[in-house]
Amino acid sequence: MTSKTRSRFPIGMTIAVVVSMAIMIALGVWQIQRMHWKEGVLAHVAALKNAAPVPAGPVLAANSDVDFRRVVIDCPGLAAAPYVELYGVREGEAGSRLISACAVEAGAYRSVLVDRGFVRDTVSARPAVKTGDTKPLRIIGVLRIPEKGNWFSPPNDPARRHFYIRDAAEMARVLGAPAPAPVFLLAETATNPEWPALVPAPLPEDIPNNHMQYVLTWFGLAAALAGVYAAVLWRRLKD
Repeated sequence: MTSKTRSRFPIGMTIAVVVSMAIMIALGVWQIQRMHWKEGVLAHVAALKNAAPVPAGPVLAANSDVDFRRVVIDCPGLAAAPYVELYGVREGEAGSRLISACAVEAGAYRSVLVDRGFVRDTVSARPAVKTGDTKPLRIIGVLRIPEKGNWFSPPNDPARRHFYIRDAAEMARVLGAPAPAPVFLLAETATNPEWPALVPAPLPEDIPNNHMQYVLTWFGLAAALAGVYAAVLWRRLKD
């Protein structure tokens, strides 16, 4: 290669293109991994719909493979238990999920937080809280590992019992629940049958899996960038 050819070779542009393509390809590969993970979740959820509930205590004590497990647990007094409110959206409507504690004997854990259901923001009433209530209540629900918040998540307000992120330890502290399990039990059965405004909402009706679109987008952008670079390089060297 002559010095004149080297001067025409776009070194800076080449470095920028290589770095950009590496990022795009890495994002495409990451989306493939996410797609396989989501397919596993969807298969697990599909199997869950017909799975019989098992006692919550042994599942929590085992402390493994608890996500999306359907369990049954007895929570006396849950219908009148103290609660904190977790911001949520269901079917396009904003509202709150009521979170209460349920006593459990499960290895190192002595309590598990129960997501009793969703109530719309247009409903200002709440279930009555009665201390000392021990009315039997059997709950069937789904265990979920809480997702972490992100930069856009508002900070929790424990003093007002308002939460935006599922922080099991902090919620348990506010509720006075000892040794909480690091998961949530999302109730499928009603905890307040006499108050229909509180709707059990354990799983979304439709969990989207759009990762293949993202895979094609990132790889397509990388291919387009390679094509543009090749065209620009060919023209510069030809001229």
